[in-house]
Amino acid sequence: MSNLELRPAPGLCGGTGRTGPVRDVQPGKQVPLGESTVVRRLLPNLGRRMVGAWCFVDHYGPDDIVDEPGMQVPPHPHMGLQTVSWLREGEVLHRDSLGSLQTVRPRELGLMTSGRAIAHSEESPHGHGPFLHGAQLWVALPGAHRDTAPSFEHHTDLPVINGGGLSATVILGELAGATSPGTTYSPLVGADLTLTAGMDTRLPLDPDFEYAALTISGESEVDGVRLAPGSLLYLGCGRAELPLRADSDSSLLLLGGEPFEEQIVMWWNFIGRSQQDIEDARDAWTTGSRFGTVHGYDGDRLAAPELPPLALKPRGRAR
Repeated sequence: MSNLELRPAPGLCGGTGRTGPVRDVQPGKQVPLGESTVVRRLLPNLGRRMVGAWCFVDHYGPDDIVDEPGMQVPPHPHMGLQTVSWLREGEVLHRDSLGSLQTVRPRELGLMTSGRAIAHSEESPHGHGPFLHGAQLWVALPGAHRDTAPSFEHHTDLPVINGGGLSATVILGELAGATSPGTTYSPLVGADLTLTAGMDTRLPLDPDFEYAALTISGESEVDGVRLAPGSLLYLGCGRAELPLRADSDSSLLLLGGEPFEEQIVMWWNFIGRSQQDIEDARDAWTTGSRFGTVHGYDGDRLAAPELPPLALKPRGRAR
């Protein structure tokens, strides 16, 4: 999925070091995406740029798209990151410049590693279902892997942890001994948690990770904080377990990972280490080089926004 903001501002992310356990509710903002989809952008925001290597989170739906085109995101580029497509309802057709053509359905992992350069499109297929509900997330690639070869993975069989009224699907990384088949480049976890009414339990965590919880549906209580749908609760580091309870059926996403020590420059759909990295990527997309061509999409590719003349220089690793 693309960042479709018309005037995206470059931002410095990462390199913030560790914090102890906290309970910090992060505000999101409404962002239009394509012709008929509005998303709640929860990362990055003014209070929190990253959670581990997770650097971008859009939550959308549930949207009634019976008489709408649904998701329609034209071909656009990515660099220096992985995209994670996660659906609760609906279908999304993925095309990319490697020639991949794949419909991603609920509780299936669509994982695209951009590495040095890739382009893709996403759309609700013809004859799509009545609802669209899910999340799009990005993972920043560490410096040693940011120029890796691009790839696309589609996994339909993901590990599930059950017990005490909790069902946890491990989307990416590892949780409580269960490991997703998706390729990762830094220690992290992403999991879809389903909570049944009356559930009151504790989920084991890695104290070296920082975590955040995003409410997908219903209301749940995370470490004593009641969350409405679309809320992101940043939890910090140093937790060996996470108290969870629910008075009604609900669900949330758990995101975590080791704090990302490298500083990165993030603009539009690119992650680099300098302003020059971003300028070079934008020029390559504008001139039609490096990112390849997405075949089969009925429409034009996205034009790159204008890049503000800002001198963004990463300040180095956190101490």
